[in-house]
Amino acid sequence: MASAAKKSAPAWRWQDRPVFVTGATGFLGSWLVRDLVGRGADVVALVRDDVPGSELRRSGTLERISQVHGALEDFDCLERAINEFEIETVFHVGAQTIVGIANRNPRSTFEANVKGTWNLLEACRRVPTVKRIVIASSDKAYGDSDELPYDESTPLRGRHPYDVSKSCADLIATAYHATYGSPVAITRCGNLYGGGDLNWNRIIPGTIRSVIRGERPVIRSDGSYVRDYFFVKDAVLAYVALAEKMDDRALHGEAFNFSNETQLSVLDVAREVLTVMKSKLELDVRNEASGEIKHQYLSAKKARQRLGWKPRFTLRDALGETVEWYREYFRSRGA
Repeated sequence: MASAAKKSAPAWRWQDRPVFVTGATGFLGSWLVRDLVGRGADVVALVRDDVPGSELRRSGTLERISQVHGALEDFDCLERAINEFEIETVFHVGAQTIVGIANRNPRSTFEANVKGTWNLLEACRRVPTVKRIVIASSDKAYGDSDELPYDESTPLRGRHPYDVSKSCADLIATAYHATYGSPVAITRCGNLYGGGDLNWNRIIPGTIRSVIRGERPVIRSDGSYVRDYFFVKDAVLAYVALAEKMDDRALHGEAFNFSNETQLSVLDVAREVLTVMKSKLELDVRNEASGEIKHQYLSAKKARQRLGWKPRFTLRDALGETVEWYREYFRSRGA
């Protein structure tokens, strides 16, 4: 008699699962929490600042989750929250993410990004309910390199404050897995964009706001800087896909790049925004940027092969959706 077909493992279900998200009112965190709530997860969010314009509040998601008011620098707050809510899954996406702020005030960046990461990991280590921890690193953790694209074997060589903070956090996560067996996986994404990014110094939201106001979009650099631009909804799906597979212990301690694997200059992206918005405005190129890496882009081969992951959105479609988010945002503010 032929043997019965081997049954596949049941699909991971988020329904009623206790999930802790740091940085929940931030750009990525807002969309991640919104997605998890839609999947039925019982989300607990670490909230430092109330951000009225955040997607978390605008979407009404904030009223559907539990909130813990505190900061990553407060270890006791983290341990209490993770323990008392009996958290199973942790998404650590909270950080000081703005390069200019990091350059002006490295201390606060290191406190949030480095100390905040070891605080979180130590709190998780002490709470036995935690089964999976997804740590947000960044392509900036690789620093500058002549060999591109970066893959996950590229050394972490951040040199400027923000880049160094992400290199350190990344290595700390690896250390907790290697030393204590912490169920950690690390994400390294390209430059995120999408509705809800309220940092107007970034090229996409800044350009969209300028066009809406009829002003020339400002390019702080010379426009030649090359990056991966990664839609925030694709990033959310990548984070969720990784967490869902982390019952496989072979993924613990691993890092994954997530990227469209398309390299674009700042000028390329700004012009694409102008095209999507049907604007004839000229760019104001100021060449004032410093302390940033000139060329950075990622290989996502490992994520494609190990996780079966791939992005869902094209640049044109994602920018169209992003532009509509900002048009509605400014309409609702009467701006």
